[in-house]
Amino acid sequence: MSIKLRLIIMSFLQFFVWGAWLLTIANYWFGTKHWDNTQFGLVFGTMGFASIFMPTITGIIADRWINAEKLYAIMHILYAAVLFYLPTVNDPTTFIYVMFVAMCFYMPTISLSNSVSYTVLKQSNGDVIKDFPPIRVWGTIGFIVAMWITNLTDSKATANQFYIAGIVAIGLALYALTLPKCPPQNKTKENAPLAETLGLGAFKLFADYKMALFFIFAMFLGGALQLTNAYGDLFLSEFEHFPKYATSFVVERSTIIMSISQISETLFILAIPFFLKRFGIKQVMLISMLAWVLRFGLFAFGDPIDGLWMIIFSCVVYGMAFDFFNISGSLFVDTNTDAETRSSAQGLFMMMTNGVGAVLGSVIAGWAIEHFFTKAYTTVSGLATHLQTVPGDSHLAAFISKSNATVGSDGTLSQTIFMKDWPNIWLAFAAYALVIAIAFAIFFKHKHDPKALESFTH
Repeated sequence: MSIKLRLIIMSFLQFFVWGAWLLTIANYWFGTKHWDNTQFGLVFGTMGFASIFMPTITGIIADRWINAEKLYAIMHILYAAVLFYLPTVNDPTTFIYVMFVAMCFYMPTISLSNSVSYTVLKQSNGDVIKDFPPIRVWGTIGFIVAMWITNLTDSKATANQFYIAGIVAIGLALYALTLPKCPPQNKTKENAPLAETLGLGAFKLFADYKMALFFIFAMFLGGALQLTNAYGDLFLSEFEHFPKYATSFVVERSTIIMSISQISETLFILAIPFFLKRFGIKQVMLISMLAWVLRFGLFAFGDPIDGLWMIIFSCVVYGMAFDFFNISGSLFVDTNTDAETRSSAQGLFMMMTNGVGAVLGSVIAGWAIEHFFTKAYTTVSGLATHLQTVPGDSHLAAFISKSNATVGSDGTLSQTIFMKDWPNIWLAFAAYALVIAIAFAIFFKHKHDPKALESFTH
């Protein structure tokens, strides 16, 4: 088996064990456990918190003491163990803590997988710039396949999604041990200051106005990145409560519909070099922000029948929204920092987007949905109006019964039923992305220099 194929398998499995539950955990949280919105935001916040410090810690360990492939295997075994335990948790607060532990083990494996790939390719005299992108794209394919398996096995609202991820994670760990050895490189000086060891030197970039502004916008946009991951599949699944949509393909195979987003992501990656060279970094990042506006806005007006094209188009533009900012932002950091701080600056960029931004976005979004975009229904007529049906509808009666409520002789419900106001939720998210885009266009000054992008191939 060739080195490239072995790395492709690793990349495929790396994101498979994440995709198996990432977009469907909301169905488990709300549909199976019936826990609240505010706390759910913290579930996705755990990824951000873990991303702030764990990649740095594991990076130091791999650099000084343990082979990267061995550390990678250990982290996946621990990740699997936590996933197996997760379904036994029946308290939302405990669930969040356990998920945080799982993320502490998983999130650093993303950077470790990159390190292993780079090292192995260099050992085999490969061209990292040329060879790595086609390897990495199989990670996205693995993510998509996992989503499909979770949906097709009817696991999206059950604990099986965690078992699927856990079993494959163990397989990945064992597989990693068969990869070529990636010994410590000892790049960090033994007597180096703690700030240098932890890569904190990049924080001095905040003294530069343009860089500071860029990182702030990265944080704000990072707040938008997790919103569709957190709520997209749940949004489509909850159309099942509407009698006229209950049996639609969108409801039954919501995760497959959402996977169009990841498919789009793989395609837009190919278009990035053209857009960067034609429009420049700032314009491409601005296009990304406007794509986020479309992503959320189309969701607001979409539905499984007449508005299906809006849902599908929203998934298509996701690829542009996600890829254009992440890759152009990474390139901006690369071309505006010196060699001494470049790696740390890239880590800072990821921390601001996937760390601080994701935490703030997840928590604030969960709080806002709970307090401003959740409707309480105490009568069957009000609930029927929301679900676009009539009080006597049999599907509505089944939903009320499933919600552990009964209908009184006067039409009142024995207990309040809460429904999310999805159109206004998505419109609020769209307005947020639009404000960011306008502010970015006004305040972020960056002149397009085609020469700085001449060597860019991916």
